[in-house]
Amino acid sequence: MSAETQAPVIWLITDNKPGHKNQLKGLGNRLRVLTGAAVYWVNAEDYSVPLWRAVLGLAPVMDTALPPPALIVAAGTGTHRLLLALRRYRKARTVILMKPAFPLAWVDAAIIPAHDEVKASKNVLITEGVINSVTPLARLTTKPEALILAGGPSPHFDWDSDAILSQISDLIARYPQWRWTISDSRRTPETLAARLDELQGPKITVIHHGSTHDSWLNHQLAASKATWVTPDSVSMVCEAVTSGVPTGLLDLPARPGSRVASGIKRLAELGLVAHWSDHASVMNEQVERHARLWEADRAARWLIDRFRVSPGNTPKEHRH
Repeated sequence: MSAETQAPVIWLITDNKPGHKNQLKGLGNRLRVLTGAAVYWVNAEDYSVPLWRAVLGLAPVMDTALPPPALIVAAGTGTHRLLLALRRYRKARTVILMKPAFPLAWVDAAIIPAHDEVKASKNVLITEGVINSVTPLARLTTKPEALILAGGPSPHFDWDSDAILSQISDLIARYPQWRWTISDSRRTPETLAARLDELQGPKITVIHHGSTHDSWLNHQLAASKATWVTPDSVSMVCEAVTSGVPTGLLDLPARPGSRVASGIKRLAELGLVAHWSDHASVMNEQVERHARLWEADRAARWLIDRFRVSPGNTPKEHRH
């Protein structure tokens, strides 16, 4: 096999937090599809990196089964030391998927959400919301099926279980002809989860997050004509928006000074999501008119262009 046709190797460094893994998965999937890259997952917890190694860019001894990478991509503060220690490793390019606590000049590229208020540059791509692993749907269903995703307390919004339950009940009462699927999350208070269970009925299905699988959300979005999400989780909001399904935000008071809350507000100003008060626009929207957002694809193409990553052979994914 010649060097010209060899698929590029990409390492995805994870701290195993679901939101960070989702960002890496979304970007890795697109790089694999667009370039035929061989993608390898690297668990940062498997490598002990003292601060001095990170500062000096001295790599630890890596798993010998890992082939030399063209790109090393990391997400989450728990990955920073390993990423920095690898910044001189076999001439690989390093990429961070967040606003880091270290100088941006220490990595080759950064992909940062707009709400982190960093200026775009040759080495910095600004995204609307956060990258995720959802693929936009080619066609949206016309069946009256709606999905509700409930989060929980967060630093960015004042959580109110009573208000969320009231809004969900109001939606169901206003649109009795619709079928509803409601899912909670890891942060949903137990009391609210129990009260959601009580809504179960012929047209209402309540599913606990522990009963879902990795592809559940993608499959559920594909079957939905409308989605309602609590704004506390920027990941859930961005996943719903990326699918192309008309998306509304259940109403919670934003905390002053929250960058995440500002980012959610920005998505609404761009017309990508609607507020609770504008529920009719979500429930009655002409699906083919809905604005689309696919930041994983845009980020992958930016990296390919930035570092001239050449297409190779059959895409593969590996876990280490």
